[in-house]
Amino acid sequence: MRKEAFSFDSRDGETKLHAIRYLPDEGVPIRGVVQIVHGMSEYFERYEPFSRYLTEHGFVVTGDDHMGHGESVAEGMTFGYFCRQDPATVLVRDEHRLKKITQELFPGVPYLLIGHSMGSFIVRNYLCRYGTGISAAVLLGTGMPSRMELFLSTTIAKAQQLIFGPKHVAKLLDRLIFGGYNKRIKNPRTSYDWLTGEEDLVDAYLRNPLCGFVFTLNGFLAMFQLISRIYQPDNLARIPKELPVLFASGDADPVGDYGKGVRAACESLEKAGMKHLTLKLYPGARHEVLNETNREEVYADLLDWMERNALSSPKQGE
Repeated sequence: MRKEAFSFDSRDGETKLHAIRYLPDEGVPIRGVVQIVHGMSEYFERYEPFSRYLTEHGFVVTGDDHMGHGESVAEGMTFGYFCRQDPATVLVRDEHRLKKITQELFPGVPYLLIGHSMGSFIVRNYLCRYGTGISAAVLLGTGMPSRMELFLSTTIAKAQQLIFGPKHVAKLLDRLIFGGYNKRIKNPRTSYDWLTGEEDLVDAYLRNPLCGFVFTLNGFLAMFQLISRIYQPDNLARIPKELPVLFASGDADPVGDYGKGVRAACESLEKAGMKHLTLKLYPGARHEVLNETNREEVYADLLDWMERNALSSPKQGE
C-alpha cells in the first residue's frame, strides 16, 4: 500500500483540510475508489487498517479530517468546532469537494462512500444532495434519534449558545447524550467500552489526544441539523431510487439504539422508494464494527457487498 497526504480548502472559506489517499501497490489494477467519512471526535487515519485491506483488493481509499478534527485543526483553532455559517451543509460540501478531486485522478471507475457514526449522517445528507454521482454507499454505526430527543437536545444547545457562545465546550450535552452508553455493559473498564469489545483499541483511543474530545455547542448543533434533515421526506425523495445502500452495525451499539435505530433509518429510505437496501446487524458487536473483535468478518462482508453491488454496475456522474 502507498500512502499520500495532501490538503484542500474547506467550503467554509477558511479551513485547510488534511486528507490522505491510500493506493494499491504498483501494478495492482484499480477496481474502484472508496471515500471514508469518519465519525465524531476522531480522524481519518484511524481507518488505516481497513484501508490497507481495501487497497489489497484493488481499491483506492481516501478521506479527510473534518473541520474541528485531527490535523485539520490548526494552531489557535478549536477541536469540535466547525464553522460559523451553516456547518451542516459545509461538512457535506467538503466531502463532495474531496470526491471531485479524487474522481478527477481516477475517472471511469466505481466510486463508493462509507460513513461511520457522525460520518454516516454526513453521508445520508450527501445522498440527498449528490447521490446521482456515486455507485453505492455504506452506513456504519448509524442511528435514528427520536424527534423528541432531537428537539430537546437542540433546545438545550441553542439556549446554552445564547449564554456561552458557539465555541463553548458542551460538557452538559455530552453527558446527557453519551453518559448512558455503557449501561448494558457489565462491569465496564472505561467510559468508552461502548465503542468496541477490543480492549487494546479502547485503551488506544483513550490515550490519543486526537480522540474523545468534547464537542462545542456549534459542533453539536451541526450534528443535530444533519440528523434533522434526514427526517425530511423532501430530502429523502432526492436520493436515487436505484442506489445500493448497506446499513451495517452492531446490535450492541447504543448509537443505533441496539439495532432499533438502524432499522428505523433503513425503513426511512425504504419508505422513500429506495429499492436496493441491505441491513446487517452483528450480534454482540458494539459501535465501531471496523474495530470489533470480529472485524475480519466485517471487512470481508463489506468487500463482498461492494463487489456485488457497486463493481458490477458502476454509476458515473458529478
